[in-house]
Amino acid sequence: MKVVTLFTRNGCHLCDIAKEIIMELKNDFDFAYEECDIEERDEWTEAYGLMIPVILLDGKEVQYGQIDKTLLYKAFSEK
Repeated sequence: MKVVTLFTRNGCHLCDIAKEIIMELKNDFDFAYEECDIEERDEWTEAYGLMIPVILLDGKEVQYGQIDKTLLYKAFSEK
C-alpha cells in the first residue's frame, strides 16, 4: 500500500487545501495517510519550513507549496 505523508503546520491555508486534495484522491487510490506538523521536530522545521505544505509519496517528495491536483494525480498514477 502506498503511504502519503503531508508535512504541515497549524494555521497554514495552503496545507488545508493540500489535505483536501489528498482526501479527494482517496476516492481513486488506496493509500495510508499520515500528517506531520513540522513544528514537532526541529529537523522537519529546518527541512520544510519554507516549503510547506510538502507531500511525500512512499517517502519521495512529489509536490510542495501550492499543490496542483492534476500533477498530484499523475504522480499517484505513476507509482
